[in-house]
Amino acid sequence: MSAEPLNSIEAVPAADSLSAARGDSWWLFSPRVDVCVFGGSALVSLLLLWVGARAGVLESDSPEWAWVPAVLLVDVAHVYATAFRVYFDREELRRRLSLYVLAPSIALALSVALYSEGEALFWRALAYLAVFHFVRQQYGWVALYRARAGERGRAGWCVDAAAVYMATLYPLAYWHAHLPRRFWWFLPGDFAGLPAWVESLAFVLYCLALGAYALRSADAWLVKGRGNPGKDLVVLTTAVCWYAGIVAFDSDYAFTVTNVVIHGVPYMALVWWYARSRAPRAGKVYRNLARWPLFLATLWVLAYAEELLWDRGVWHDRAWLFGAAWDWGSFKLFLVPLLALPQATHYILDGFVWRRRSNPQLSIINQ
Repeated sequence: MSAEPLNSIEAVPAADSLSAARGDSWWLFSPRVDVCVFGGSALVSLLLLWVGARAGVLESDSPEWAWVPAVLLVDVAHVYATAFRVYFDREELRRRLSLYVLAPSIALALSVALYSEGEALFWRALAYLAVFHFVRQQYGWVALYRARAGERGRAGWCVDAAAVYMATLYPLAYWHAHLPRRFWWFLPGDFAGLPAWVESLAFVLYCLALGAYALRSADAWLVKGRGNPGKDLVVLTTAVCWYAGIVAFDSDYAFTVTNVVIHGVPYMALVWWYARSRAPRAGKVYRNLARWPLFLATLWVLAYAEELLWDRGVWHDRAWLFGAAWDWGSFKLFLVPLLALPQATHYILDGFVWRRRSNPQLSIINQ
């Protein structure tokens, strides 16, 4: 896949190693796991829309019963999965110590500098970094499936990339062209408005890109007799969930349940699959933590600890779950960037730790 750009999760593993590992298989993990991870997470998102409609919250803010599983146990927790990939693995940490120390250090310094210039600037910068990460991850899955199937043609890559990018970028263009909305990424006002013509142009490109992908996929299945079901599933679920959560509905609840589930669940599955494969070569502590109950428990404990600090020190929204508020006052200049550091580090390192060319040990995932 040398013709394809490398970033985020799209480079693991290369097509030749995949073919050697599992012959001519279509799937990244296994048919059942892939369908459950990608199709299942999308199905859960859509079912939660139905539940929200029945509960009367589809057009409103996320209630606590939705915030806890979607945001706390998936969105915040998946950030800490990076620790299993990097900081809990002593051998990996030693291998690129300078990167793993400098990345959070530089991120913290920049965050403090941005926050010192104003909270709005800080949250806008973090929001757009998060958007970039979310968009690139969906492309990353498509590139993984292309590599798995040995698809290297430039024309095919253009069609696939255009489809998955427009599946995410058109809803974002719609969002930016229809501000204010009744939901936001982090805080109200963290996105800048765009003129209406940008959304109109994006819609044309969206229809062309997805139409071209549908025609090419139909040709692969019906004419050539060999499609790529995992890739089709990722493109379809991305298009449906991003459109539903951003364009079709105008609510925090709808955006939350459609956005974070299909993003966080597959990522945690990838990291657990890697951790499980890495465990026999790692230390005893890592081997124990790589067992899925402890893996999830570790992520959830870390997520709860972070959100406790956020809520007590900054938001003061959920005393029932996190306890009474603390008065941090002027310390927020350092504490807010520090609390945001796990997110920023996750966004940055995700562009390095899944690159096949600089991470040869990733071949263990498919053994």
